[in-house]
Amino acid sequence: MNDINPSADFIRDIIAHDLLHGINEGRLQTRFPPEPNGYLHIGHAKSICLNFGVAAENPGGRCNLRFDDTNPAKEDVEYVDSIQEDVHWLGFDWEDRKYYASDYFGELYRFAEELIEKGVAYVCDLTADEMRDYRGTLTEPGRNSPYRERSVAENLDLFRRMRAGEFSDGARVLRARIDMASPNINMRDPALYRIRRVSHHRTGDDWLIYPTYDYAHGISDALECVTHSLCTLEFEDHRPLYDWILDQLDIPCRPRQIEFSRLSLEYTVMSKRKLNALVQSKVVSGWDDPRMPTISGLRRRGYTPESIREFCRLIGISKSPNRVEHTLLETCLRSDLDARAPRTMAVLRPLKVVIDSLPEGYEESISAPNHPQNEAMGRRTIPFTREIFIEEDDFRESAPKQFKRLVSGGEVRLRNAYVIRCREVVKDPTTGRVVELRCDHDPATLNANPVGRKVAGVIHWVSATRSVVGEARLYNPLFSVPEPDALKGDIVEHVSPESIEVLDGCRFEPALAEGGQTLPYQFERLGYFHRDPDSTPTHPVFNRAVGLRDGWTKIEQKL
Repeated sequence: MNDINPSADFIRDIIAHDLLHGINEGRLQTRFPPEPNGYLHIGHAKSICLNFGVAAENPGGRCNLRFDDTNPAKEDVEYVDSIQEDVHWLGFDWEDRKYYASDYFGELYRFAEELIEKGVAYVCDLTADEMRDYRGTLTEPGRNSPYRERSVAENLDLFRRMRAGEFSDGARVLRARIDMASPNINMRDPALYRIRRVSHHRTGDDWLIYPTYDYAHGISDALECVTHSLCTLEFEDHRPLYDWILDQLDIPCRPRQIEFSRLSLEYTVMSKRKLNALVQSKVVSGWDDPRMPTISGLRRRGYTPESIREFCRLIGISKSPNRVEHTLLETCLRSDLDARAPRTMAVLRPLKVVIDSLPEGYEESISAPNHPQNEAMGRRTIPFTREIFIEEDDFRESAPKQFKRLVSGGEVRLRNAYVIRCREVVKDPTTGRVVELRCDHDPATLNANPVGRKVAGVIHWVSATRSVVGEARLYNPLFSVPEPDALKGDIVEHVSPESIEVLDGCRFEPALAEGGQTLPYQFERLGYFHRDPDSTPTHPVFNRAVGLRDGWTKIEQKL
């Protein structure tokens, strides 16, 4: 990565201190450990940029990609593939260091037997409900399981029989023997292994018992010689268990777990469970729906990896929970695309204009820059014809002085072309709706105003006969309130019905039918738009990635 520009934060300070003082023999090894039970979202991007970023910033630093695949009931190869694609798309590479917790199932099982032999783990027959009852509350200590004092020999025998498949799902679990009176509920004899007859996407039916995340995570870190295990704040109360498990085992490497705050973004949710509910209910079209905060959804919408990395840099790393305004994410994209996105014209709500001062069949080729400040991006040719389309909103029969577009009897400049004057308004006789404008053009005004003449307004347009018909999808906040996580009830009920507006019959410059452009375009005066995978050469489809300016204040007022 050559564009990493980290801000100072407490984690980087810790790492700098450890490297300076030769802790871990001067090594830096991090890891990004996603669970393959859903698609990655913008919150994961923060963790990816941190873990891979700090490794890249320090000579010799390395970051592993490790899938914590300990819950096969919710995991799928589809998620594994999507996670790898997302990490690579963001600009990071794990090289040859791709691992799975399932790689260590054998070691994890042997370590569990070691804990039993040391007398710090036992097989418990309590049901899940009974275990919850015995665990106690935040203000009351828990009670010891009646199976807590089983002998080492009996526990080993039962655990091996669990492994062999002699018991039904949920009949027994392996628990750590720690302290049922601990003020930290996570230390009240937590489960380490449970019976689950579920086929695993990598190990098939080899295993009938699976380790818990809390048990497998620290050991996996240690087996990979991770030096700094960077986690979000919800794991802070789990750190004593992380350390306790490693204290019981003879593993030469000893990772240090450090927690930072999760990303909380306005008008969206970061829970995989809630995002999955949106997908399963078909409120969205899938994990890559452009309204979703998933990395694949942002990519489909038109976000760039550079803009997301910059967003993660700006929000920084801290211990303090905070909710980030969505406008910051959009600002990062807008700033990135302003310098790079080629300009073009599109009309989303077409109103026909006939220029009567031009003859039937007239066509002229007009040259326009692809970027107003970057000549290196070249120029394009736009067909100008007798019949064109403009935006419906760019015309008013009568309007106040501050309206700088076309009015009846007034004139306006067409972008990169001529000044036109409206002399007749044609309406539908039944509805009274304006359906066509009859105008004249001034041939002396091609990209210039004659001396002493001022035309205040400039509007975009496309040829009516040479433009391409297609579709535009405009996106608004997925939820109707800034903090949907705080809402009660089914999250699906709070999805805004105005979160997407689909406009068919849009008109685009003919070059937009060709495809091949990977960056979004700036549709002049409308925003930045990205070609959707649903596009075809004869029917292009564009998603609005972001507007030319912040529209969230108006949206909030409307909501």
